[in-house]
Amino acid sequence: MASITEREFASKDEMTAALTELLQTALSEGIATDGKAVLLVSGGSSPAPAYRHLSGVELGWDKITVAMVDERWVDAEHEKSNEAFIKSTLLQDKAAGARFVTMKNRAASAEEGVQVCESDYAALKRPFDVTILGMGPDGHTASLFPNADGLEHALTTTDTVCAINAHQSEVTGEITERMSLSLAGIAHSKTVVLLISGEEKKAVYEAAKQPGSEYSVPLRAVLTHPDIDLTVFWCP
Repeated sequence: MASITEREFASKDEMTAALTELLQTALSEGIATDGKAVLLVSGGSSPAPAYRHLSGVELGWDKITVAMVDERWVDAEHEKSNEAFIKSTLLQDKAAGARFVTMKNRAASAEEGVQVCESDYAALKRPFDVTILGMGPDGHTASLFPNADGLEHALTTTDTVCAINAHQSEVTGEITERMSLSLAGIAHSKTVVLLISGEEKKAVYEAAKQPGSEYSVPLRAVLTHPDIDLTVFWCP
């Protein structure tokens, strides 16, 4: 089992404040210990306020590398691009000085681009200081979608990243081709933070803690990984 700490907040504002504090502390400690820090970020509405606040904090951003947890295989200008989201929320103001590592490259497909992406991520400082994960109502995290093409490899490989082609659903939308951290890639982090909002997702999380298939509920693979130190943030 992962080492799991659960923190419940009365509001999204309280959760944002706590996440911001955690990120500031972890990145500052990384710089103090190693002379540099690495932050792995997810898209989505939950972390956005913390990203915006963090962007204005003096942290020695020239010593911080920001990299993606997952990405749709679309150009950075695409409205669904996680890269575009991170650039518009986190990589602003003082944080504009951070080094940024994207997952999307010039390859025609994620499968063709995975080796380049793996090389880029292999060059990052290990362990990463913080990895921020979200979770979908289908039990996916990062782009590890239920029963996706590439999921078995993603859960078993020692590589840091993997190509995923999800089965199209309301959750995935039309863009099913993704690059993602593998399970091993998620485990490379000193601290993994899982952000959950709402009762529906809380129920999915509680179900994922129960025994069952990691392929139908990929989050379960994170919750049961013995090398992951996980902090779960939840608010109604």
